[in-house]
Amino acid sequence: MLGKLARQHDPNVLVGFDHADDAGVYQIGPDTALVQTADFFTPIVDDPYTFGQIAATNALSDVYAMGGKPLTALALVCFPEKVDLEILERILAGGLSKMVEAGCTVIGGHSIRDEETKFGYSVTGLIDPQRVLTNGGAKPGDRLLFTKALGTGVISTAIKKEAARQPWIDAAVASMTTLNKMAAEVITAETAVHALTDVTGFGLIGHAREMALASDVSLRLYASRIPLLEGALDCVRAGHIAGGLKANREFAECVVGYEGEIPEDIKTLLFDPQTAGGVLVSVKGEKSANLTRSLIKAGVAAVEIGEVVARTKPLISVSL
Repeated sequence: MLGKLARQHDPNVLVGFDHADDAGVYQIGPDTALVQTADFFTPIVDDPYTFGQIAATNALSDVYAMGGKPLTALALVCFPEKVDLEILERILAGGLSKMVEAGCTVIGGHSIRDEETKFGYSVTGLIDPQRVLTNGGAKPGDRLLFTKALGTGVISTAIKKEAARQPWIDAAVASMTTLNKMAAEVITAETAVHALTDVTGFGLIGHAREMALASDVSLRLYASRIPLLEGALDCVRAGHIAGGLKANREFAECVVGYEGEIPEDIKTLLFDPQTAGGVLVSVKGEKSANLTRSLIKAGVAAVEIGEVVARTKPLISVSL
């Protein structure tokens, strides 16, 4: 819808909504720019405190995905009139715990009455205008690194259906409450990184598509290297597939070419909408191994999952 509106011409806008990037970037001085984003959603786990943590982790992720440092946050709250306010207090406390971990100060917010609970944040961060990492800039010869396992969407759907096993829930919650802070710090210290994005609601293929289009390149992914959360394949096989996954697949699969016998359940997970997912990094080929080692040393489960090639058809190829 934004694309249909009249464009505002402001030379201080370094990153707008033109390439569906993770956050906006606005320059306020020669060496300083603001990174701004907003994100909120309905509960995906039963525990209010954990839901608050996940919502905060997810909102902060877009700032990290630009190479920025979160500075302040405003809480966005929709809450039913007749529900116990202690639940809202627990949600806010969970969110605050992750904001404190990120070094990001909650300075206020806005709340409304709503029939369905929704929670998240608008987050503002700082970044060096010369070191903004967008989803454009990937170059042929780059390697693609990914920092978390896929499957939070299908596991969250199983949770709603009361069909998720506890080890699956534990794995998904651990992923969704892990900040991308450390990953961003290691990645931004590497000058050979050409493009960066976080993998969230559009799934791995959806965000890879945005990177490919913004960079005018094609991507090759290796399905056997892509990490999956415990229980993710079980959830797909049991049919715990949300409408968002189906929408992602209907929209983006037209740019994907499969090489070899890729299992159907693996194909499905490539479109799984992630909450507080990992970051997808395009880094110069000869620096990939070093960056992977640095991330792993910092406690980030990074793995090389593909490569960047010259623009061709299909836009994204997936092989074993």
